[in-house]
Amino acid sequence: MNVLRTDCLVIGAGLAGSAYALRAAAKGLKVELLSLNGPLQANSDWAQGGIIYDVGHDPALLARDIIEASDGVANPAAVQQLVHEGPRAVEELLLQELGVGFDRDAAGVLDFTREGGHSARRIIHAKDTTGHAILASVAQRVDATPLISRRLGWVAIDLLTLSHSSDNVSDHYEPLTCFGAYVLNTETGETLAIVAKKTVLATGGLGQIFLHSTNQPGSVGHGVAMAFRVGARLIDLEYVQFHPTVFAKKNAPRFLITEAIRGEGAVLRNTRGERFMDAINPRGSLAPRDIVARAITHELTTSGDECVYLDLSAMKPDFIRERFPSIYSRCLEHGVDITSQPIPVVPAAHFACGGVHADLQGRTSIRHLNAIGETGCTGLHGANRLASTSLLECLVSAKFAALADAQDIATQAFRLPVPREWESPTGEADPVLIRQDMLQIQHTMWNYAGVVRSPKRLTRARRILLELREEVQSFYRGCRLSRELVELRNAIQTALLVVHAASLNPRSRGSHYVVEQQ
Repeated sequence: MNVLRTDCLVIGAGLAGSAYALRAAAKGLKVELLSLNGPLQANSDWAQGGIIYDVGHDPALLARDIIEASDGVANPAAVQQLVHEGPRAVEELLLQELGVGFDRDAAGVLDFTREGGHSARRIIHAKDTTGHAILASVAQRVDATPLISRRLGWVAIDLLTLSHSSDNVSDHYEPLTCFGAYVLNTETGETLAIVAKKTVLATGGLGQIFLHSTNQPGSVGHGVAMAFRVGARLIDLEYVQFHPTVFAKKNAPRFLITEAIRGEGAVLRNTRGERFMDAINPRGSLAPRDIVARAITHELTTSGDECVYLDLSAMKPDFIRERFPSIYSRCLEHGVDITSQPIPVVPAAHFACGGVHADLQGRTSIRHLNAIGETGCTGLHGANRLASTSLLECLVSAKFAALADAQDIATQAFRLPVPREWESPTGEADPVLIRQDMLQIQHTMWNYAGVVRSPKRLTRARRILLELREEVQSFYRGCRLSRELVELRNAIQTALLVVHAASLNPRSRGSHYVVEQQ
């Protein structure tokens, strides 16, 4: 088996993974960066609204907004790190080093907007494609950095640990310690091992375990599932945030409609034209996401309607086309002119507030294994994420993890044995079975563990998923590896973990909403 050796193995090349790679390389570390898709095919690229750059305001106000949106359960230490270190992280990488093209006025002053849950205009943006503007600049710098090797189409299969992957008997008694991962090169079909002093899980979210999602294809909680299999601590997985506004025209693809549209004056109306949010929350259509998503779900359940509508009539057509060009174009492609028509919307799975437990340096309960960005959970988001904190979290978590790892590598000794050979079956997996099993996971999670949950729904979900896991495991063991098979294996495991976490928490909080049903 081919073995690569490096200082840092980063699994996932979205903003968190790429920013970590740049920080680590700046400290002289060699980095292997696994990029499942192209450089810009990550959830970060689809982020529309913006990134918080909170200058000129009291940081305590942002901290209050984060904690309020979290339903009061955000980790205060993580919140303080973000509000105090966030502006510097944005300045260092995005403004000074990369010069990302954020929107500015004629005098060159940054344009600030506001989104739901925010008490001030503190969000900078690049039209309605902020994530793309940021990740494109970061990816370009990554690919120009000699110490970083981007491995396109390489999929992590399982983490290497001293306990599981070494033939040395004495390693069995070491504390749980990661030293890299088994990896599949999807272009050649080769399975190899990457041995690393530090391994970083930056695989993004898990939204694609649900039928409707804003996430990129393949976002099924890869990092969560791999970490679980080696015994890492997981936390808050019941808190899956559903974005309230996703384009929902019949026979058209689902895509995100940024919260910034409501920040600029759009309001939600039901099919009768009523501004239903005004009676539910003092902030109306700008209430936190979990409140809005549940309110829309209630409207749809009680009325039988297929969607509600975003009314942009308070905005001038020229402003809409200038401020939201991407959304304007995509909606127009599917027959909706948002300068004169409301946008049909429904909720969809958007962001995992929980994940692999990590401290403020990204360290997990497994030695030398980090989890950053959406994969990691410091408790920053509590039960519900405040808008435009995700890109900022990527930058802050990447920075502090990389700095801590560089210090460790400079001062510590590492045990890096030759890993056991990977044994792969030769049978071919049936693509029809893989697609059907994935659809069953997605329908089960959407129907029984979605926006509104109940003990009976969760019990049914668990029963269905446990039976399905047996089927998946049986043909996983007998088939040659493929990206689709790896995704299915991780999706079923992640789905069960989310359902289990939701079942253990009977209290409605934030994005985890539980009702009692007969």
